[in-house]
Amino acid sequence: MSTTSTSIIERAAATEAAPLTEGVAVEARPLTTADRCDACGAQAWMRVFLVSGELLFCAHHGREHSQALAERALFIQDESSRLTEGA
Repeated sequence: MSTTSTSIIERAAATEAAPLTEGVAVEARPLTTADRCDACGAQAWMRVFLVSGELLFCAHHGREHSQALAERALFIQDESSRLTEGA
């Protein structure tokens, strides 16, 4: 990832409204097992907020498309670190 994209990536630990740009906010609620990857249907660990809506990705597809997503996303909620908690 480039250094310019790191400022838009946030790790959300709890439900909160996150200001993005003037007049735009998103609700970063925790991802659950009901949230599924839009690419393959696996459990989602990333939520990407775009101007047109939101996309959910598993850790694999989130990493695979991270550069392109970081360039276009308003906000990225990445909870993939939960995969290694307690390991």
